[in-house]
Amino acid sequence: MTTQTKPIELYFFPTPNGYKISIMLEELGVPYNVHIVHIGKGDQFKPEFLEISPNNKIPAIVDPEGPGGEPISIFESGAILKYLALKFGRFYPADPRQQVKVDEWLFWQVGGFGPMLGQNHHFALYAPAKIPYAIKRYRDETHRLYRVLNTQLEGKDYIAGEFSIADIASIGWARGWERQGMDLKEFPNVAAWIERVSNRPGAKKGLELTVESGERIDLTEDEEAKKVLFGQR
Repeated sequence: MTTQTKPIELYFFPTPNGYKISIMLEELGVPYNVHIVHIGKGDQFKPEFLEISPNNKIPAIVDPEGPGGEPISIFESGAILKYLALKFGRFYPADPRQQVKVDEWLFWQVGGFGPMLGQNHHFALYAPAKIPYAIKRYRDETHRLYRVLNTQLEGKDYIAGEFSIADIASIGWARGWERQGMDLKEFPNVAAWIERVSNRPGAKKGLELTVESGERIDLTEDEEAKKVLFGQR
């Protein structure tokens, strides 16, 4: 089994996407340092951070013990999850058919159960003008995605059978069901899964990470970067 002697550097803010990686690192039990990228203060636009995450989104990591023993930086939450799973040989199956299943649901989350829920949040809660068409469109799509997840979880403890990066990718978003306008009574399998995953010791600790518990990244202030877009990837 691969061991980690030097801490992984996690660039983080407490959003559903940020929590994917704090959960993963806690579940793996590997050492890591937290650098808070304060998206409300424009940290994500700093040149130092853009060297790590050119799409100016959190989360991102720097692994000082990357391939060949050389440091590597990785951005995009799905890519980070898969990199860590492959490196440490956990939460990603060895069987090729099962790998496909996990990949399907990982990319389902990255492409849908995240962006669509984020648009739901934006238009229902944050948009300066309430647009009924947009609110209904994204709430309906959120409802559809919860129905898909509920169906997939029928008779299963976890999305792809065994606990995997597919569950880690989705749990932070699913925990926001109430503000997304969802009623978990409609989705009993999702409700049971949220409780099951949230009560795992690693997931629970990863979800407890806050701005106050992390270390502020050493970046200069940028008065031009004040607008925060919900749903950092």
